[in-house]
Amino acid sequence: MYKNILVPMALSRTQGNRSAVKVAERLLAEGGKITAIHVLDRLPAMVATAMPKDHEQTRAAETLKLLGEQVEGPDGIEVDLVHAHPGRGIVDYAAEHDSDLIVVASSRPELSDLFLGSTAAWVVRHAASAVQVTR
Repeated sequence: MYKNILVPMALSRTQGNRSAVKVAERLLAEGGKITAIHVLDRLPAMVATAMPKDHEQTRAAETLKLLGEQVEGPDGIEVDLVHAHPGRGIVDYAAEHDSDLIVVASSRPELSDLFLGSTAAWVVRHAASAVQVTR
């Protein structure tokens, strides 16, 4: 059983997120905690300059609201937002917050995954903690 579980979520994949949270709940030790995060890629500078000044704050607030809605129901799940490259952001967050398990949902592999690698595959290769991949 794990005491500090990280569940990264892609907000467009609600089914995968639900299964990841269920797995995390089953693997959680008594008194442990689950943290759900979403990683927002930073906007390229050229794009950011064309956006309204409050765009980043509005985008972050809307994303946190959606993340909270997706984990609504299960008790004690914290939510957080990370601004980084998805794979790197997940691995760094896990290390900084002493996560002993990352439960990440994986999408069905596509041809591009053979060349670029999926986020889940990147996390598996680079995380210092245990990783559970769900479908």
